[in-house]
Amino acid sequence: MNSPELERFIDQASTRSHLHAEPADCVLALAPLMLELIEHAGSFLQPQHYRSSDSGYTRNLIYEAPDKSLSLYALVWLPGQWTPVHDHGSWGVVGVVEGVLEERSYVRLSPDRGADEGIELVRGGIVLLRHGAVTSFVPNPDHIHITGVPAERGRAVSLHLYGRTMNDFNTYDVAAGTRCRITVAHNES
Repeated sequence: MNSPELERFIDQASTRSHLHAEPADCVLALAPLMLELIEHAGSFLQPQHYRSSDSGYTRNLIYEAPDKSLSLYALVWLPGQWTPVHDHGSWGVVGVVEGVLEERSYVRLSPDRGADEGIELVRGGIVLLRHGAVTSFVPNPDHIHITGVPAERGRAVSLHLYGRTMNDFNTYDVAAGTRCRITVAHNES
């Protein structure tokens, strides 16, 4: 980290996240920090943070805490790229640096009994997040959604701060009513 703004963000995010045991309190304390961070993104985002791939959205690691309690990524979304339907198993705060990111939520109708099948989801609302927007989520109840950029929009770049190293998460097959834990890769800084 060679940017004072990024170093300050990491220091404050670490301190605030350790002060708040409740995920909702944690994201409440961290969202204003993300708002400030995206205003200064040009001072710390390097060319490697903008790496992208035609095969899918790209996760570029910016910071990972030594104790795995925080991770910060720059995600690059080319037109037509989407996540699978997923949850996070963590709290998170997201800020949009460039473009318009679209989030389509799902609502769980079946009780969560920890099973990976018999999961009934229905589509929920939509949120359009443009440059400067900040959003957050907590793990319980699961924040189940799909995120991306429609083919007719331009590239989007977003910063994602998670309350753990985000190297795996649950994906959902809505039609089959199933959930599966997957491991995901990222590019190192």
